[in-house]
Amino acid sequence: MDVTSIREQFPILHQEVNDHPLVYLDSAATSQKPLPVIESLDAYYRQHNSNVHRGVHTLGTRATDQYEGARDKVKNFINASSTEEVIFTRGTTTALNMVAYGYARHQLKEGDEIVLTEMEHHSNIIPWQQAAKYTGAKLKYIPMEEDGTITLEAVRSTVTENTKIVAVTHVSNVLGTINPIKEISQIAHEYNAIIVVDGAQSVPHMKVDMQGLDCDFYAFSGHKMCAPTGIGVLYGKKQLLEEMEPVEFGGEMIDFVDLYDSTWKDLPWKFEGGTPIIAGAIGLGAAIDFLEDIGMNHIIEHEQQLANYAQDKLSTIDGLTIYGPKKRGGLVTFNVDSVHPHDTATVLDAEGIAVRAGHHCAQPLMKWLDVTATARASFYLYNDESDIDRLVEGLQRAKEYFGDVF
Repeated sequence: MDVTSIREQFPILHQEVNDHPLVYLDSAATSQKPLPVIESLDAYYRQHNSNVHRGVHTLGTRATDQYEGARDKVKNFINASSTEEVIFTRGTTTALNMVAYGYARHQLKEGDEIVLTEMEHHSNIIPWQQAAKYTGAKLKYIPMEEDGTITLEAVRSTVTENTKIVAVTHVSNVLGTINPIKEISQIAHEYNAIIVVDGAQSVPHMKVDMQGLDCDFYAFSGHKMCAPTGIGVLYGKKQLLEEMEPVEFGGEMIDFVDLYDSTWKDLPWKFEGGTPIIAGAIGLGAAIDFLEDIGMNHIIEHEQQLANYAQDKLSTIDGLTIYGPKKRGGLVTFNVDSVHPHDTATVLDAEGIAVRAGHHCAQPLMKWLDVTATARASFYLYNDESDIDRLVEGLQRAKEYFGDVF
């Protein structure tokens, strides 16, 4: 993969921060945007800006064609059965909440079980906590191994005849753990449970196949895969989406309204009330084109090479702890002894190196790791080994600085 030519497509990367060339290692939080995506937004607002579906004029037709064309690109990108199974949302959080509120609250009852893992992002914990409180269902957690993975034996020992929902991340945003979603789906379905997958950290980095994984719901965000902020996707099997209730009501999602009752449009518009995220969807379509031109298999291979390189290099730093399994997605989470992660990130920022520090919206996982916070370097298609070398140099300076201070 030609990282140099790829980097040329990202204008934001060609700048200095604090008098140093920018090294951006925070793509797990949000990715940077390439020129084709930026240009797609510019073209929409300059040439085609109009509301969709409702108008018969030329601009409205153009906007609708682009918006629905983006839905078709998503369908092909994730191998959904049809565009009816692709719901545009604000992002992963919104999509997971839609399932918890529109499906779980109407399907669960007291004594039912929702099975999770302790590595989940808050967006895949809190909605289920609320659904359990509302319905009387019970939360259960699959035990994790010491390296932050889960075994299929642990899944089997946790899922029971009372389990109705299994909600699990595809790739951990802290540990980089890649969970065996296809096999977990099989176990869930053996017990007639549905599986809901948080794909925020997987879809941007690897080829995902809804038919192959056989998950029931799958959520992801555009802004982590080179698309604009404010756009995401909920994939759901058609039958389940038809059973699911809308959670937002108003224009566009209705079929017929009278004074005392209303009916809903067919899928997917049933779940897209109000003016949709038109420019965001178009930008997502452009991002999909960009990623497919490079090749998702090339991207995941490149990132895993970087993760391996980073683990090897960081392991040479005395007093640095790396969390998570050896085989992982494209990120490394770590702490330096006696240095708070926020201080580590501040020193790195002074060197022009952007990393994330904090609990990463995963406080239960921080408790499991027995830490209050961590630092995280996350990689994408525009990073290379030189970025990791800069990270290692910056961490050595941080150690020297705080060693002198204390």
